[in-house]
Amino acid sequence: MKAYTINKYGKKETLHLNDVPVPQVKDNDVLIEIHAAGLNLLDTKIKSGEFKLILPYRLPLVLGHDVAGVVTKVGKNVKKFKVGDEVYSRPADFQIGTFAEFIAIDEKDVAFKPKNLTMEEAASIPLVGLTAWQALVEKANLRKGQKVFIQAGSGGVGTIAIQLAKHLGATVATTASEKSFALLKELGADVLIDYKTQDFEDILKDYDAVLNSQDTKTLEKSIRILKPEGKAVSISGPPTPEFAEEAEVPWFVKIILRLISSRIRRKAKKQNVNYTFLFMRAEGEQLNKITELIEAGAIQPIIDKVFSFEQTNEALTYVESGRAKGKVVVKVK
Repeated sequence: MKAYTINKYGKKETLHLNDVPVPQVKDNDVLIEIHAAGLNLLDTKIKSGEFKLILPYRLPLVLGHDVAGVVTKVGKNVKKFKVGDEVYSRPADFQIGTFAEFIAIDEKDVAFKPKNLTMEEAASIPLVGLTAWQALVEKANLRKGQKVFIQAGSGGVGTIAIQLAKHLGATVATTASEKSFALLKELGADVLIDYKTQDFEDILKDYDAVLNSQDTKTLEKSIRILKPEGKAVSISGPPTPEFAEEAEVPWFVKIILRLISSRIRRKAKKQNVNYTFLFMRAEGEQLNKITELIEAGAIQPIIDKVFSFEQTNEALTYVESGRAKGKVVVKVK
């Protein structure tokens, strides 16, 4: 099969189109013929080597963390899926590889594709949908009547998180450029802050939760807008000792993560707020819940551009540019 691989880490490295074997199907796996693959900043960060301490992949590596396609083969223990089923997934770490024609994924990480979405729309959802769910439902325990600040509202995670927060009954504030305001208002944002001309710290106060996707300076400011016992969930770091334990990283990585997160943990403690780092995980059951919300019309995918499979490198460059509104997708089949 055809697949795009990285052969070495580097920001300027490009993906190489190669012939590689079709993945072997283990007892709990489904083999998916890939129709579409979503692109994420996580792909660019792995390519650059930014996450090699946390995710020590062996190279060459097929990138790609979002897939929609059709089941073509099932392992002997598979119960939920059969050949011909239309599915979507965020494969687990170390099982990634959606910039390809086929991928084998453990059935526990797979869900049926929402019936009202195209393959391209479905491929845009898994990673950002699960990130929003795990941040707002699991970590922040966001409830009706609460206030949440979601940074970078027009991004892939932001567009889904705003919709999920509104479904949960929260008041939503977000940052974006003014040209994105109309879209974000449509998605449910209540307070719109132009990051180019306004400082959110001057506008927001006594918030229950923050979803941080920006730099550490922005995270520190975000902590100051929270009410006592408010929750700051960051998907951009710094990783915490708790994360290091869960991820079972080597001892020296645990020391590094403890050191780089010490400042923000101290500041959070001083403000009497809770700080957690989220490195989202694959989770088919949660994806099923997201499917229900999509089919009920509570969440809709926001896609900026669809590229052809041959344009995968251009698509990744576009994601790296930071200009995308919503998600970027590659149409494989």
